[in-house]
Amino acid sequence: MSNTAIEAARLMNMLPESDQNFAFEFIKKLVLAWDPDYTKLTKEEAEALEEAEKSGFILDADIDWSKIGQ
Repeated sequence: MSNTAIEAARLMNMLPESDQNFAFEFIKKLVLAWDPDYTKLTKEEAEALEEAEKSGFILDADIDWSKIGQ
């Protein structure tokens, strides 16, 4: 998690619960507006994907085996 995200969580924790819920819903709306179907990759995910594609190998732990063949 980035330092900014950690700081945001720390600040949110200082708010009353009702305001925490409001802040959470606002952040959720921002994320959905940015990536409505959760398909964008973070910088770290993109780097890991590029490395895996270049190597030709990935860890079996990184495979969602429940979705194979669907």
